[in-house]
Amino acid sequence: MTVPGPVLFVDDEEPLRIAAQQTLELADLDCTCFDRAADVLPKIGPEFPGIVVTDIRMPGMDGTDLLRAALQKDPEIPVILVTGHGDLDLAVGMMREGAYDFIEKPYAPERLVDAVRRALELRRLTLENRQLRSQMAPLIATMDSLRGFSPEMEFVRKQIRAVAASDADVLIVGDTGTGKGLAAQALHAASRRADRPFVAINCAALPAEMIESELFGHEPGAFAGATRARAGKFEHARWGTVFLDEIDSLPVALQAKLLHVVETRSISRLGSHDPIDLDVRFVAAAKTDLEAAAAEGRFRSDLLYRLNVVTIRMPSLAARRQDIPTLFLTFVGQMAERHRQPVPQVPGAVLDAIAARDWPGNARELRNAAERYVLGLHEATEPASPATRTLADRVADHERALIAASLAANAGRLKDTYEALGISRKALYEKMQRYGLDRETFTEGES
Repeated sequence: MTVPGPVLFVDDEEPLRIAAQQTLELADLDCTCFDRAADVLPKIGPEFPGIVVTDIRMPGMDGTDLLRAALQKDPEIPVILVTGHGDLDLAVGMMREGAYDFIEKPYAPERLVDAVRRALELRRLTLENRQLRSQMAPLIATMDSLRGFSPEMEFVRKQIRAVAASDADVLIVGDTGTGKGLAAQALHAASRRADRPFVAINCAALPAEMIESELFGHEPGAFAGATRARAGKFEHARWGTVFLDEIDSLPVALQAKLLHVVETRSISRLGSHDPIDLDVRFVAAAKTDLEAAAAEGRFRSDLLYRLNVVTIRMPSLAARRQDIPTLFLTFVGQMAERHRQPVPQVPGAVLDAIAARDWPGNARELRNAAERYVLGLHEATEPASPATRTLADRVADHERALIAASLAANAGRLKDTYEALGISRKALYEKMQRYGLDRETFTEGES
């Protein structure tokens, strides 16, 4: 059973403080009394698990001042006002400013206990919801960036959900900008390691002369300039996830050492022979064909087989063209928040141009276009020069994308969709069948 949080009771009259404390403690509630409102403020804040009960009329800082100051520290902290008969109108006004409740003097003990219990329960739920939102925020943010109603993206999300529960090492492959890093973060956020470190290592950006020290750490005297011990990135990731981005750029000489780490789950700092155990999960990402690289001797085949216990392939935007309008609208919302701008309306003609355009830089290029759009540079969404694909193919892709976007906007409701598109029910059914669109994939979150 959850223990209720503390009650901070404020009144400048000692008999009322003594009576309130006895009443609340007889109800198994933790109560601390104060004769000055100013003494309460240092004890409350966003993490404070209790509530405040305060008289309105007091010398110095009164109850209304305390209410406003408390709500500045945390707008959701429950404050109960104790009023005299002449303060009823004032108390009602304070309710509009955020007071949780008011109790009129003289009050029955059970009235105080009831109000306090309800306020404490509200506070408990508020803090629990905050904690849940905090825990879910990384997963929500990463999965939001992996959104899309295409079968390809649904399969990626299904793989992430299935693999996250295990400790299997994962290889993520895909072109530049397809979201390999986001997929790695989603894996971590959905795993039992979510509250542990997620250490991303860009193998292409590590300085060649310091790469071993960066990864493994070193002891004093291990090399010139090493005056004190330093933990490496692998050590910092203990009990968490190591994300090896662009692992195809890792020098061949270092691949053998990485293989040893993956096999033994242990490292030794430079200048030391003492092993340090690692409890980590490895997630690697590559934009090139590692099997071809292994065949050519540019990548160790034994390291490849160790890392690709599970392989997740990130589709390009060209392979999931129907997701482009929805993804663009998502990025527009994110960029508007980043730049503290109102979310601009995106006309259908702009979405048409975006859906018809090829995006060789994939989601990264699309996100940049959305940012420019938010900043008023609308020419960023003009169609690119015609591709080599046939007109019929481009028209079909365009029509499929528009139907998918309308289904997404209407949460899979067919009547709303065919009315919005200005076509008949039969025509919509036929086109959905032709393009392999299933309304069920657009009703995520509906019961």
